[in-house]
Amino acid sequence: MYLLFLISNKNIKLIVIIQARSGSTRFKNKVLLEVHGKPLIWYVVRQIKKSKKVKKIVVAIPKSDRDKNLYSYLKKNKMNIYRGDENNVAKRMLFAAKKFKANNFMRISADSPLIKTSIINKCINIKKNFFNYDLVTNVFPRSFPSGQSVEIINTNVLQKNIKFMKKSELEHVTKYFYNNSTKFSIKNFKNKNKYKQFKSSIDTINDFKKLKHLIKK
Repeated sequence: MYLLFLISNKNIKLIVIIQARSGSTRFKNKVLLEVHGKPLIWYVVRQIKKSKKVKKIVVAIPKSDRDKNLYSYLKKNKMNIYRGDENNVAKRMLFAAKKFKANNFMRISADSPLIKTSIINKCINIKKNFFNYDLVTNVFPRSFPSGQSVEIINTNVLQKNIKFMKKSELEHVTKYFYNNSTKFSIKNFKNKNKYKQFKSSIDTINDFKKLKHLIKK
């Protein structure tokens, strides 16, 4: 699944795609797991909405029976939805971006209910100021903890290269660009916080138990 937002600057039409699905192998249906009466996906949306740079949010999910409850929730709450390929995540993201006529998109995982608005804003600002980058990221190399990852990808660059991607690269979308970094223009921004930061992604039931009180706040 994905969340998407639209902004325009220097001919940039940017959407944020939040990747999620109900059929996670490690923790099924985690996106609908409730904290204080709200599912985790609601908290991801809330965090993104805090950014004044976000103009529109769209959720893209796999078109499968396993995601029917997720689809029903999103539809009931009047969210924009895109449904696509379950396993070929790169294709799903590409088609979502093309549907909403975005020439760039940001990728955020739906297991990140504590994603910081400041990180989202910084990634967008870099792209706006250096709009010719193929990819803007904070995970190459990673300096932010899991749960605080953002990437902006040029839609046309993805479309041109998706045919060269291996199965594992199609699943992780940006892995192909990192594996072939010399062929692309990639901007990475680093975490300047010297203090130890904690993992804030929800990958397992133990992660959920540890972070539940912070999500409530």
